[in-house]
Amino acid sequence: MKSILGKKIVLGLSGGIACYKAAELCRLLIKAGAEVQVVMTEAATQFITPVTMQALSNQTVFASQWDARAPNNMAHINLTRQADLVLVAPASADFMAKLLHGQADDLLSLLCLARPMESCPLVLAPAMNREMWQHPATQRNVAQLHEDGSWVLGVGVGEQACGESGDGRMLEPWEIVQEVARVFTPKTLLGHRVLVSAGPTFEALDPVRGITNRSSGKMGYALASAAWLSGADVTLVSGPVGLECPRGVKRVMVESALEMHAAVESFAKQSDVFIATAAVADWRVKQAAVNKIKKTKDSPTPGFEFIQNPDILASVAGGPRAQARALYCVGFAAETQDVAQQTQEKRLSKGVPLMVGNLGPATFGLDDNELLLVDEVGTSHLPRASKEELAQSLIAHIAKSLPAFLRTA
Repeated sequence: MKSILGKKIVLGLSGGIACYKAAELCRLLIKAGAEVQVVMTEAATQFITPVTMQALSNQTVFASQWDARAPNNMAHINLTRQADLVLVAPASADFMAKLLHGQADDLLSLLCLARPMESCPLVLAPAMNREMWQHPATQRNVAQLHEDGSWVLGVGVGEQACGESGDGRMLEPWEIVQEVARVFTPKTLLGHRVLVSAGPTFEALDPVRGITNRSSGKMGYALASAAWLSGADVTLVSGPVGLECPRGVKRVMVESALEMHAAVESFAKQSDVFIATAAVADWRVKQAAVNKIKKTKDSPTPGFEFIQNPDILASVAGGPRAQARALYCVGFAAETQDVAQQTQEKRLSKGVPLMVGNLGPATFGLDDNELLLVDEVGTSHLPRASKEELAQSLIAHIAKSLPAFLRTA
């Protein structure tokens, strides 16, 4: 995560069983390139030891406002003056109530209050019993903390340590890391609605067999995540893949090309950007078998009549919203040869402002790729990198091109 790389983060732990997740959270932040300084309340030390957090962060853990290791004995001042962000995870109901009222009777609450607000954002990851989370007092506190400028994250839903089930669980560590990355990412697409199609489609031959392709959906999912990090409201229309839905993204699962076409057409009406990364099957069987086609010793090889599937990108790009230049369409061309020429030809035939070319066999199922961006200005090459990095570069390119495109409407 480029936005987290090199950042100095104070990771605060208040009391709660969710402290066990803080160990993995610390590890993931460091893996993303952050420097993590852990600060714990006395209650937090009852759930996880400072030794554990020190070993993971490779930094001395602070747990007392009276810690004399700071030369001026002002750890609550020193710890945030060089920090880029304070993250409290878990943030208990009691701790959030204290912050709301400006109470500061321990090191963690002191440094939250004393941090320079303009340069050191405060992110809170709540964790508590479902009844505590739903209580009107907690909800009032959350709303006021939002209003005061804190980033209060949502909560997870599921089984809780007390044996009950519901909302109030702390988000999973990977989700919190995504939220931290979003805080640091420039909001170049804030206020825009982005639609992404991803993955393969599956065209049934009979109830158990079908035609598909090797697309993993990883590029489309990375683009949906990158758009969300950049502040966009993102909808992802996905074919059958085995990937987790990206944080903050609304996902609609489909199977066939016809289902994907209907979903994309519906959401495109309210979108500002459409990124068509899905590897849509060009053909489908005119009439799929009602029952499984049996193979016997003497059975003939089955024959199928194929018909073309709709061209989703061309359909959306030729629609009234795109023609009025209110929808910026981006296509993907997975080629096997002459990538530059065929990508440009496809851009012109589809009538889209940007087409992204790549070698299909060199990317299907992999975690990295290289891309060729082709628009009316010319071509630019994104060298081989992880699909997450490429997605961030492509979203930056779209965000830069979008204002001029919309001005011509």
